[in-house]
Amino acid sequence: MVLVEGPSDLTALEVLARRRGMGLEAERVSLVSMDGITNIGRFLARLHTDEPEAHIAGLYDDAEERFVRRGLQRLGIDVPEDRAALEALGFFSCSADLEDELIRALGPSEVERLVEAEGHLRSFRTLQQQPALRDRSLHDQLRRLMSGRSGNKERYAAVMAEAVPWEQVPPPLAGVLTYVAGTITSR
Repeated sequence: MVLVEGPSDLTALEVLARRRGMGLEAERVSLVSMDGITNIGRFLARLHTDEPEAHIAGLYDDAEERFVRRGLQRLGIDVPEDRAALEALGFFSCSADLEDELIRALGPSEVERLVEAEGHLRSFRTLQQQPALRDRSLHDQLRRLMSGRSGNKERYAAVMAEAVPWEQVPPPLAGVLTYVAGTITSR
């Protein structure tokens, strides 16, 4: 079971797993959107009770690490303060968030090209002229585009996950998939 913060994380992992040739359903791997990282304690407790033998992994945003640590500690899992300890448990951190990771992996110019291919370049140009965004980097403007309209996060998570060359897949996304692949082979 892979716990993720929201639908865009789930979408990106589904696309990347398919590209990697991982049959998640056939391997009985579930990707679960928790609708926010603050719900992780509840999800972990329920899984620990309902499926105590389940292997659990997760993807979270860097600023939300305390919720992951607290949820694991409530289950009695000792989690040292270094990030490597969380990764050893299967929990991987996106530096700011999923969109930040994918934009950095592809490069802002390539993501802007994807925005154009999706038919949103005109809308994006209008957004770039907003006073709060005019002086921001292209990277930051693209992140704002993705979070500004309902459905954009999932749409662009799929588009970017499909477009990113495999050798450039962001480390947290590659890490969680590698962890899951390892648990599948160890069953």
